[in-house]
Amino acid sequence: MAKFVFVYHGGSKPETEAAVAETMAMWKSWLEGMGSDVVDPGNPVGMSKTVYADRVEDNGGANPTSGYTLVNAKDINDALAKAKGCPILKSGGSIEVAEAFEMNM
Repeated sequence: MAKFVFVYHGGSKPETEAAVAETMAMWKSWLEGMGSDVVDPGNPVGMSKTVYADRVEDNGGANPTSGYTLVNAKDINDALAKAKGCPILKSGGSIEVAEAFEMNM
């Protein structure tokens, strides 16, 4: 099994306590549905900055990250299939899927 990073971009935030509870339940159900393939369920992230050799920008890049998850998958196609069930897609967000390679140091 390989590890894949799901990097979340965008998505709207729930506006009421009931909507927050519903959204959290959807995320919990999706993550639990992947069982032990979830290596790290991740977290949402706050404002990001982009670091360059000569400066730091406050904009977080062209498509700022809104969160992440780390999962095990057989291959990229398996990872993509798992990502397609993510609740962020229902709120207008997107998911970048990339293999995380092991580094022997």
